Order: sequence, then C-alpha cells, then structure tokens
Amino acid sequence: MSINCALARRAAAALLGAALMLLGTAALQAQGPIGTQPRRPIPDAPRRPGTPPGPGGIPDSPTNLPPMVNRAPQRTPDDQPLFTADTNVVTVEIAVLDNKGQFIPGIPAGNFQILEDGVPQKIVSVGQTQAPATVALLIEFSNRWQQYWSETWYQTLTATYGFVQTLRPEDWVAVIAYDLRPEILADFTQDRREINNALQRLRIAAYSESNLFDALADTVKRMSTIEGRKCVVVLSSGEDTFSRLNFGQARRIIQEAGVTVHAIGLGQMLKELLDSYGMVGGATRIGWLQADNQLRTFTRETGGFAFFPRFYGQFPTIFQSLNYLMRNQYTAVYQPANTKRDGKFREIKVRLVDPSTNKELRITGKNNKRIKYEIIARKGYTAPREVE
Repeated sequence: MSINCALARRAAAALLGAALMLLGTAALQAQGPIGTQPRRPIPDAPRRPGTPPGPGGIPDSPTNLPPMVNRAPQRTPDDQPLFTADTNVVTVEIAVLDNKGQFIPGIPAGNFQILEDGVPQKIVSVGQTQAPATVALLIEFSNRWQQYWSETWYQTLTATYGFVQTLRPEDWVAVIAYDLRPEILADFTQDRREINNALQRLRIAAYSESNLFDALADTVKRMSTIEGRKCVVVLSSGEDTFSRLNFGQARRIIQEAGVTVHAIGLGQMLKELLDSYGMVGGATRIGWLQADNQLRTFTRETGGFAFFPRFYGQFPTIFQSLNYLMRNQYTAVYQPANTKRDGKFREIKVRLVDPSTNKELRITGKNNKRIKYEIIARKGYTAPREVE
C-alpha cells in the first residue's frame, strides 16, 4: 500500500512539473522573441509627430491641415475676350541678394534699369511684393534613382513632404511625378489633404526612364497661361534618358514660357560616395556633372535657383530660402521699345544704377561697408507674332 502511495505522489509531482513548464513556455512566447538581435522596424508604426522616421519609415504627412477651399470656375460673357493682344508690356520678377544670399529690400524704383537687347527700356512700375504663390511640384520618381527602399527613394520622399509642409494655406499647389511621362497626381489646389493623398501614391516606381526635358517643358507650357506669381520646383537627379525633346528644344520652351524654375538636385551624397570608392567610370561622372549643369541652366535662365544638398540637415534651410524667394521679389513692368511682332527671342538684362551718373549702384551696410549683390531675373522672352 505504501509503495502505491509513493508512486502516486511521484506521478502527481511529474504532472505538476510538466504543467508548470508549459505555462512558463507560453508566457515567454507571449512576450516575443528573446535575444539582443535588432528587429526590423515597421514602416507604418506610430511615432511622435516631428521625430525622424526610422529606416524604411515614411515621413510625416502634413499636420494642422487647413479647411478645404474650392476654386470655382469663373464664367466669362460670350462677348468678352479672355485676353487682349494689343497689350505690349513685359513683367520681370527680380531678386536682389547680398553675398550671403539674403534678399535686399527697400531699393527705390528709380535705381532699376532694364535693357532689352542692350537698349534701355521705359519702366512703367517697380514694386516690392509679397503674394501667395502658385507652385507646381515636379518630382522625378523612377526606378533609375527611386528604387523602393533605396537611399534616394527615402531622400525624395523626405524632400517632397518637407517642402509641402513649409507652404502657406493660401498657396496653390500641384503635384506632378514623372518617369517615362509626366503624370498629374493633384491639380492646383489649396486643400492640403488632396496634396497629401497625391503624395501617398509615391511608393513604388514603375519605369526606369527619367524624361526630365519632356516633363519640365510640358509643365511650364501648362503654367504659361496662369496669371500672377508662379514657379516650378523640380526635385530631380537632373538626368534625362529618353525624352522626345533634346536639351536645346526644352531650353527654348522653358525660356519662352516665362515661368520661374527652382531645382533641388537629388542623390548628391550617393554620387560622391560612389565616386570616392572608385565605383564610377569617367562617362558616368561626366553624365552626372552634365545633369547638374542642366538644372543650373534651367533655373538661371528663368530667374530661379538650384540647390544640391548632400545632407538631410540642409533641407530646412533650402525650404526656407525657396519660400522667401517665391514671396519676396521686386516686380518690374516695362514697355518694350521694339514693338515688332516677329516671334524672336529678346534678351533682358536688369541693372541697379545711380540715376545721376548711370553707373552701378553702390549699396552699403554697417560702417559704410560696401555690400556685394547679385541680381536674379529672367534672361529674356519671346516676342509675340502677328495674329492672322
């Protein structure tokens, strides 16, 4: 009898031990894997707004969204023309910057001189203006540079979301992405929710082509009929692979459109890193230099600026500079002395002069120290043709 009791006690103890072991294993499994190995972050994991996303994370979408504002179409009587062909004035937006890139305000209208093909022109008005901007955000998004989960993919999204967040509620914004061809993701709107929905489509690129010339020429042509202050902000590597237009043709169209072009060159740090490790051939290096020069040409000839950031910390300063340049400019209107409607390109040059001597204006700062300055304005326009 005692032997049976002992065996029963041992069996009960064994069953109790097995039950405790199972309970302990279940508890550990509920806590997740054990160990010090890093776990891959989840892209959509919630985080405190304003903190940088982890690897693979998507930048924050704009917060504090303004209420939706719809731009209702304006009806025009049938007998009222939409434009007049007799108006013969040219508008030039001018930025005067010091040697630190800061805008110089308060320059009197009498100190501005505009030359057209070397001939001084009669200036109707000059004024410093601050007005809402009409911005077309043109984004390169192809498998050539924006492959999913790559460094340039993340840089593109960071720059895009960051720039949109710095715009004001009264600004009109359109989002256009291009690879093989441009696609309008959001037409001009003041609704930041619509802009955010458009940016959500920038996740996986479709084609490996990057047709910058076609996309930029198409965008400025569409914007050429828009009144008021307008510009295109291009986020691009600057490369063009398969456009129908060549560089010269695209350059001419951009010059004639009268739309300011600003550019942010992507992939600069990656290019320098690959070059430093000897992984880049001579032809590729020349191609990258040519791509940067193309962006500089498009911006310089339209009165815009090109930025080539190498670090993420440079983005806030670039966005601040772009917003300041888009809103703080001098607007000059003049009547061309050459009234021929021959469709030819006419070169514009803007000077700051002393009216009494017609010599270059001297601008001084503290302690009467001379300030070096730079004048940024469009390089010319195409004269209209006779309407037959």
